[in-house]
Amino acid sequence: MSFLGAWTFDPVLGGSLAVAAVLYAWGAWTVSSRHPDSPWAGRKTACFQSAIALLWVSLQGPIGVFDDTFFWAHMVQHVVMVMVAAPLLVLGAPVLLILRVSSPQIRRRWVVPVLRSRVAYALTNPVTTWLLLAVVIVGAHFTPFYEFALEHEGVHRFVEHPLFLGAALLYFYPLLPGNLTTRRVSPAVRMVSLSLMMVPETMTGFFIYASLFVMYPFYSHIYRAFGPGALADQQLGGALMWAGSMAIDSVWIVLAAHEWLLSEARKGRRLDAVLAKELRAQPHA
Repeated sequence: MSFLGAWTFDPVLGGSLAVAAVLYAWGAWTVSSRHPDSPWAGRKTACFQSAIALLWVSLQGPIGVFDDTFFWAHMVQHVVMVMVAAPLLVLGAPVLLILRVSSPQIRRRWVVPVLRSRVAYALTNPVTTWLLLAVVIVGAHFTPFYEFALEHEGVHRFVEHPLFLGAALLYFYPLLPGNLTTRRVSPAVRMVSLSLMMVPETMTGFFIYASLFVMYPFYSHIYRAFGPGALADQQLGGALMWAGSMAIDSVWIVLAAHEWLLSEARKGRRLDAVLAKELRAQPHA
């Protein structure tokens, strides 16, 4: 079996991704049809559907087929889910889409109360979400959980992957623009949080790369028809996470910095408008 020609199909995963893509497309079309003066932004749709495509390819394409054979493939999955797919899903603003596509009754009875609930307020605390994602990344890779998930396919599919993606979605939701939240997060906090997230991500990759022994015995006993041995495979996976974290996180930091500059520019324009109004209101000598 060639690497690039290896594909699989998980009915649960594939069906879930397909349903999410179709529902989002229907929602975007419905909003644009109802409100032609303020249609759903195409860039949001592009972000969301790109994330669905990335999840499909990384979990059901060659990377997904060989994630139980090569540690580096498994790490690529984690990088894609946490650092690329999750923020793209958040940039797609699916919660805002739900709000806009819902009827007034559903909006008042269900959507708005959930968004204003104490649970939602707690889950958008950037300190809490940072700690949650950091614990998931470090804990999953440096505890027996990782080996346990490799040995039990159900845990791998229905616990590990949702855990990584869910923690990443909660982390990025209050930090990236365009999302509804009752908690105001300043641009400075966003920048600090995104910069600090590099620490657990890059350090996890570095320590895996620097290990002199195979950390996960599962990969020592698996048959490999091609590719590197277990230790070299582990070092490659660690290096990919180490370097990938720095490169990909830099993109989100730049986006946060851009939003910060736009925010300061808007504040400056508002202040200029207030000053101009006050000057016009003063009597001329």
